[in-house]
Amino acid sequence: MRPAYGELIDDRSPRGIAAAISRLITAGVLAPGDRLPTVRELGAELGVSPATVSQAWQAMGSVGLIVSRGRSGSFVRSAPMPWLTPRVQRMAGHLGESRIDLSRGTPDPLLLPDLALALTRVSEHAETFSYQEVPVIPELLAHLRSTWPYDVEEITVVDGALDGLSRSLEQVIRFGDRVIVEDPSFPPFFDLLDQLGAVRVPVPVDAAGLDPEALRRALALGPAALLLQPRAQNPTGVSMTLERAEEIAGVIAASRQASAMIVIEDDHSAGISASADVSLGRWLPERVLHIRSYSKSHGPDLRIAALGGPESLINQVVARRMLGPGWTSRMVQTILFELLTTSAAVSTVAAARSIYHSRQRLFADARLATGFAVPQTDGLNTWIEVAEERQALVQLAASGIRVTGGTPYLAASDDRQFVRVTVGMLRENAAEVAEALAAVAARPK
Repeated sequence: MRPAYGELIDDRSPRGIAAAISRLITAGVLAPGDRLPTVRELGAELGVSPATVSQAWQAMGSVGLIVSRGRSGSFVRSAPMPWLTPRVQRMAGHLGESRIDLSRGTPDPLLLPDLALALTRVSEHAETFSYQEVPVIPELLAHLRSTWPYDVEEITVVDGALDGLSRSLEQVIRFGDRVIVEDPSFPPFFDLLDQLGAVRVPVPVDAAGLDPEALRRALALGPAALLLQPRAQNPTGVSMTLERAEEIAGVIAASRQASAMIVIEDDHSAGISASADVSLGRWLPERVLHIRSYSKSHGPDLRIAALGGPESLINQVVARRMLGPGWTSRMVQTILFELLTTSAAVSTVAAARSIYHSRQRLFADARLATGFAVPQTDGLNTWIEVAEERQALVQLAASGIRVTGGTPYLAASDDRQFVRVTVGMLRENAAEVAEALAAVAARPK
């Protein structure tokens, strides 16, 4: 759908036109390769001279936002990120500044623990004396076992949650296998399953977690795996209740068609979730691979997560990694152990958890003040239904607010449209953002 430029550009000076078009590009409403209207077309729509639009085009061309192709017209300059998979490219949007950027899904860097003290101990594990050493340093392994949400047979360490998920899926599924996914869910999950040749079976998520009846129907298809985000589900911010987890475990245990199915849990926000620790491993330990990531709580660039589950499966993952990266750096493991056990770092993460919880509560209250009674969500993100996704992105961008379009997160077609909002980065302006979202939100029927 072509943007309604006349409604979106208030300042019709060359500078104002350039700024408005730039916001549309930044928000992803105008995508790389999109053709812009001619200077005459836009001039007529805005009621300004072609020369005024031409000056705006020249300004944007000078900073690399658009490119002229002669008689073919002017186009948004392509900024490909070929290292990203298709849905991740759509999720990432476009690089650039925004007054209030709530699109990234990343933790607030001001709330991460200081690495300085942990770095002082790195030299203790600066050398590896054998390529066949145990892949997890003993002190970290002991700590992980003491804090795991259930009595697990084996634990290893991997290079982040997606690495753990990828390694797990490689051991569990084969080309053509069915895999149950939450709907909506994290786009890289879908890209990964596509690359492995798996068939996605979407099951909706409600305010308490995965829908049990929909899951029961999906299990009848004989899936090989279930991908689950037990807490601070991305993108919805929903955390599964203990009661729902027990119900889901019972549904799985009762299914003869899914008797060999493995559950892979991505607890990506373990350290910052305000919800109680929950895992289906409490009831189905022999069928659960549980991933605990430290990116949201301790820093994305640490690239470290723990993976626990049945000994046979974990050993397969470890053996396969020995033919690739080998192990996760023991120096990084030492840093993580220090961050998990020193009082200053523990206090910092606890404070971050409280602040994220407060930001979610303040945002829920602000939305209530605009007429939308919504439950408070958990972790970094929340999921908001809008009247029309593309137009919502346009209007929010015009207000200097960037969020993420919901389409890449949907596992199945849906008549409804959504945006994801990273409330965890909303340090202030909750009321302003809530009002802006109210203007584009779908009204309850």
